[in-house]
Amino acid sequence: MNTKIFLQNRLSLPLLLALLVWNPLFGQRGESAKTDQSGVLLFNLSYGGQVPGGDLADRFGINGYLGAGLDYLLANNWALGIEGHILFGSEVKNDVLSILRNPEGEIYADNGTLAEVTLRERGFYLGAHLGKLIPVSAANRRSGIRINLGAGLLQHKVRVQEDPQAFVPQIAGDNKKGYDRLTNGLALNQFIGYQYLSKNRRINFFVGFDLTQAFTQNRRSWNFDTLEVDTAKRLDLLFGFRAGWSLPFYLGEDPEEIFY
Repeated sequence: MNTKIFLQNRLSLPLLLALLVWNPLFGQRGESAKTDQSGVLLFNLSYGGQVPGGDLADRFGINGYLGAGLDYLLANNWALGIEGHILFGSEVKNDVLSILRNPEGEIYADNGTLAEVTLRERGFYLGAHLGKLIPVSAANRRSGIRINLGAGLLQHKVRVQEDPQAFVPQIAGDNKKGYDRLTNGLALNQFIGYQYLSKNRRINFFVGFDLTQAFTQNRRSWNFDTLEVDTAKRLDLLFGFRAGWSLPFYLGEDPEEIFY
């Protein structure tokens, strides 16, 4: 075998892989790339914190939320998207297990030992939105003020976290459902912030404020601790701030203009 040909074949594959890794999204054009003249598919990841309001403030404290979403940003900077957020918190203001506690506030397991049972907030938001990106500079039409208006489903509940070393039959299995206050309903969501998509495609992020108004109701047929059915209509509010990272895929480009 010709030594020169052998070396070329052995070196060509690593060199090609290195170029693909160095150039994001399987290659890119230079600074003059026309990133503002085609549709953009954005995969988003975000993290933030929320302060509850309305009826939700009587049940939980501040919560964190982790989100993911998909946006299609048109050439005219209108956007359509879907998103989902997982809500989690450690402050539960209603002791739904008070009926199980002794005067000292302790819960006993079936063998007479003390059980360490904790309460946590858990929930999610899932919805769709219509958005608009308003550029603040003619030099980059893909960066500026971002506004979203959306609607979806908000759900939250009290997570009853059992002691793995102690068995409490009153909260075992489906019995938890009598204490968890599972609540959900239609939610409206608004986001306003700043979105940045660099022309070289290496730095892409967004930061801003979220507002959520949800019209919810308890979905359990019976609350074990209050010994009653809860049919009250609720207005649950969330005020949040989040920051996120975007992975853009530019669509409709001329392959001849892309170099690797």
